[in-house]
Amino acid sequence: MTKLSQQHAERQGAEQQDAEQQDAEQQDAERQGAEQQDAEQQHAERREQAAHWFQTLRDRLCKALENLEENSQDPKNPQDPQDPQDSESSESSERSKSFVPRAEATTIAAARFRKERWQREDTRGGDGGGGEMALMRGRTFEKAGVNVSTVYGTFDPTLQREIKGAAQDGKFWASGVSLVAHPRSPRVPAAHFNTRYIHSAHGWFGGGADLTPNEDDPAMRELFHNAFRRVCDKYEQGRYEAYAKACDAYFTIRHRNRVRGAGGIFFDDLREDWQRDFDFVRETGEAFLEVFPKIVRARINLPWSAEQRAQQLRVRGYYAEFNLIYDRGTRFGLLTKGNPDAVLMSLPPLAAW
Repeated sequence: MTKLSQQHAERQGAEQQDAEQQDAEQQDAERQGAEQQDAEQQHAERREQAAHWFQTLRDRLCKALENLEENSQDPKNPQDPQDPQDSESSESSERSKSFVPRAEATTIAAARFRKERWQREDTRGGDGGGGEMALMRGRTFEKAGVNVSTVYGTFDPTLQREIKGAAQDGKFWASGVSLVAHPRSPRVPAAHFNTRYIHSAHGWFGGGADLTPNEDDPAMRELFHNAFRRVCDKYEQGRYEAYAKACDAYFTIRHRNRVRGAGGIFFDDLREDWQRDFDFVRETGEAFLEVFPKIVRARINLPWSAEQRAQQLRVRGYYAEFNLIYDRGTRFGLLTKGNPDAVLMSLPPLAAW
């Protein structure tokens, strides 16, 4: 072979090698593109499933609380309809210890939720999603709110540093449902429940439920905790203990060195197996739907006193302190420019210090 022929053959070989490398790179890019497209489609489907569940659960929670409103008595002491201040007898004075004050004994009609939709603007000026606030003020619940929202866009720089997976570009998608109920009767505990799904660089679930009673009732506490223990134990031994401990740690009012209430469960950054995690989140919602109405029905018509009402207002004061100072959900909602009324719906209607 002449030198010229050899050079030609080498050139053809190099060109073929380059072509094969380009083909391999193109195939690799196409494969990565297809995988990315499949992943984006999967993320979109998961977001849709989560948002649909939160909306469905919101509607069921509202219905459950409205049923409690409709089936309760007026908030008066059924054993003693007379105002003790109007009686001069010592017998009436004794009975006043379990008496509803006149101001609380007026006839109050059962209420229904009033719903208000809201939208938010993203930090860059575009559409940022929104939600719907459902608020009820009635005779069973002095104030109850059940919110649902789906928001997206780019995080505020402060949150971008704090939220898992958001440090790279700050983009996020978040959906969730949140309930806070402040019963009128101090014999009925306040309750909180929320679950959420947030997707940034990766997707994860979070949420929890806790009870804030005004009086110690071990049986009620056990009933509430056992509802979530059964769900947690179904998925993993030790999960309930870990989540209950996390709940007490999260809801600690540090400046008062006290836990907000009787505890419950709290979890965050749950991302082990998406379908299994989603099933767990749904079952926590079902557990709350079963146990909280049961607690309310057992206690709603019990008589109560002015002293018990005063204690309730003091406990509500602690509740407000935690939500305004420490609660990450409040901070998240305000920094993502959510509806302030919806974000702060968790605050009690009346409180005392």
